[in-house]
Amino acid sequence: MKKVIKRTALIVIFVAAAIILFNSLYTVKYNNYALVKRFGKVTRIDDNPGLHIKTPFIENVQLVYSGTRVYDIPTSDVITKDKKSMIADDYVLWKVTDPVKYYKTLGAVDARAEERIDAAVYNATKNTISSMTQDEVIAARGAQLTDTITNEANSDIADYGIVILTAEIKALDLPDDNKNAVYERMISERQNIAASYTAKGESEAQMIKNETNKEVTITIANAEKDAERIIAEGEAEYMRILSEAYNDPAKAEFYNYLRGLDALKASLKSTGNVLMLDKDSELVKILYGTDEVLSVQNQDQLDEEKTTQAPTTESTTEATTESTEASTEATTQQ
Repeated sequence: MKKVIKRTALIVIFVAAAIILFNSLYTVKYNNYALVKRFGKVTRIDDNPGLHIKTPFIENVQLVYSGTRVYDIPTSDVITKDKKSMIADDYVLWKVTDPVKYYKTLGAVDARAEERIDAAVYNATKNTISSMTQDEVIAARGAQLTDTITNEANSDIADYGIVILTAEIKALDLPDDNKNAVYERMISERQNIAASYTAKGESEAQMIKNETNKEVTITIANAEKDAERIIAEGEAEYMRILSEAYNDPAKAEFYNYLRGLDALKASLKSTGNVLMLDKDSELVKILYGTDEVLSVQNQDQLDEEKTTQAPTTESTTEATTESTEASTEATTQQ
């Protein structure tokens, strides 16, 4: 019986020691604050990761996350300075910086902290946008608008032991009822800007064209003037050479011969051409030679005399024929 009682006592002592040891140890994780509380009052804060000791049954520990958190705020309607309605959709990055104050004011409850952040960011967004026109809001989107809202929101939650790292508008849109009107106005403005650029470009292009046409006209006029001067000089040189050629009988005859050849060559360029030449033409002299031309001229004169004289007798005709044949033979012999 004594052994049973002794064994039971050992078991009870062992269990009690285990419970006491279990309640005396706690672990602090990375990015956490450990609030050690005694009768509901924070006595100390442990933020070093690892195993720590507390007074069992008297002290208890509450962990508070100390890292950065993301909170997506519901969309809200805001009014600009020029009475234009816009829809703002914000998100917030926040963290706990003073765990004691965070515990005292909000009980270290994250939902309560997000409620305060929601109200602070909404008021900051509304106040910032209501002090600006719609065009100013659109122009300030980005770092400028984010910094303004973040600073104003932090001033409202400074007593809660939390800080907003950034309160940024991820979407700033227009209500559906006036979205089309705004888009049309923006399109009209862009079209006006494009038209001004086009008009400016066309004006500059016309100036360049006018200047180019002026330079082209001047260049052509100078070229024509130089061409006329060169032509005049060439004609003067031509007349001088021609005058020298005609002043010398030998050169004049040769020159006439060459000009006749050139004229004949130009006349026979096309196939099937028929030349009707006068017997006194220089071309006839080139084709037949001077003696043959004289013989042909004599024959023509005889034919003309025969046509002008009426035949009286057969003897006269025979005599005329013999005379003509004799003349032709003499010409041929020559």
